[in-house]
Amino acid sequence: MAPRDYIIHPSEYDLERVIADIDEIRRWNRQRFEMEQLTAIVHEDQARGLCVGYKDVTRDEFWVRGHFPAMPLMPGVLMCEAAAQLSSYYTQKHNLLDAQVIGFGGMEDVRFREPVVPGDRLVIAVERIRVRPKAMIVCRFQGLVRDSVVVDGTIKGVPLPVDMLAGIPGAPQG
Repeated sequence: MAPRDYIIHPSEYDLERVIADIDEIRRWNRQRFEMEQLTAIVHEDQARGLCVGYKDVTRDEFWVRGHFPAMPLMPGVLMCEAAAQLSSYYTQKHNLLDAQVIGFGGMEDVRFREPVVPGDRLVIAVERIRVRPKAMIVCRFQGLVRDSVVVDGTIKGVPLPVDMLAGIPGAPQG
């Protein structure tokens, strides 16, 4: 994919300038342990509706042993989860949906273009396309490894019914 097709060109952000570490990400996202798919946030631009973060993919990931033995490839669903978590972080931090918790609402036009393996830094960019407060956010996303687009698509986030989930063990409370 040519640089003109980037959501945000890599020259516009600095991967060494962390603006939100894992503790700050946890303020806004509820995923923990194996389900945390972000390492840091490095860029936000509210005027353009952009956010950039990354996931350092290590040999200690829960999927390495089995996906696939002797040839570990990051599952595509986890690349999408990383994009969803970045979108959720941005949405929650800026209160775009006025919701306690945001969940997957859908995905469209997702393409996996190159493999992601342990040792890679998966850089994710999300761009807000539209927001319907209390209903849905739609974002375009891209994942890059060394300036090559490895995954892209459109993701939708929706408020989760926290009150309905309250009685479920492990569900968010109030």
